[in-house]
Amino acid sequence: MTVGVVGESDLATRVADAVRDADGTVERGTAATVLDADPSVVVAPGEPAVLDAVRAGASAPLLAVAAGPELASVPESDVEEAVADLLADEWSTTKRPLLSVRIDGERVARALYDAMLVTSEAARISEYAVRTRRSDVDQFRADGVVVATPTGSIGYAYDAGGPAVEPETDVLSVVPVAPFAIHLGNWVLSGPVTLSVERDEGEVSLYADDREVVEVPPRTPVELAFDGAVELVTVEGSRRFFE
Repeated sequence: MTVGVVGESDLATRVADAVRDADGTVERGTAATVLDADPSVVVAPGEPAVLDAVRAGASAPLLAVAAGPELASVPESDVEEAVADLLADEWSTTKRPLLSVRIDGERVARALYDAMLVTSEAARISEYAVRTRRSDVDQFRADGVVVATPTGSIGYAYDAGGPAVEPETDVLSVVPVAPFAIHLGNWVLSGPVTLSVERDEGEVSLYADDREVVEVPPRTPVELAFDGAVELVTVEGSRRFFE
């Protein structure tokens, strides 16, 4: 079996050594380099490596290491056991949806966890609208608004007051960030979801996962919809989503 290992970190070296010790073949490097080699499975040590693999369009199953329960990640202490399971073909997969982010019909980003509109300057409140194809959901003043996939629902969206959503469900959680109104709620919606800035008191930026994508002018619709999926590997040592 050929195992791709993303990155040059010490943990990536440990993974690569474990694969060789188990008589596997290693392809190691950047996410793009690894995926070009068409490995049977890709190991991504750490959350940045996972996101790099997703952005590079990973189609091979992906084993996350030391990247948190939301990714069925294997703890760093269990790397050798996880690699042994891979080489022994003792693993399964689960699919997690990806989020497509479009402005004026053009896809500007994909996200595994979430996409967010947020004021670029601290203590600046803007007014945002949330819509689906069936409903005008709400309009509110806040520092920002985050839309999370089920995978991302236990990350920033959860910290902002949103619900933890079971990872196999086909819904998006929409959560205002530091809203001006005390009793403003949050929503679990079927996609697509459209966000817009109705009034701004400063520049508003679009983020996808951990990266700033572009500034968004007022009344420019930002559409978020499920678009494809990443296939995550689970082994005996994988963490459970609701740990």
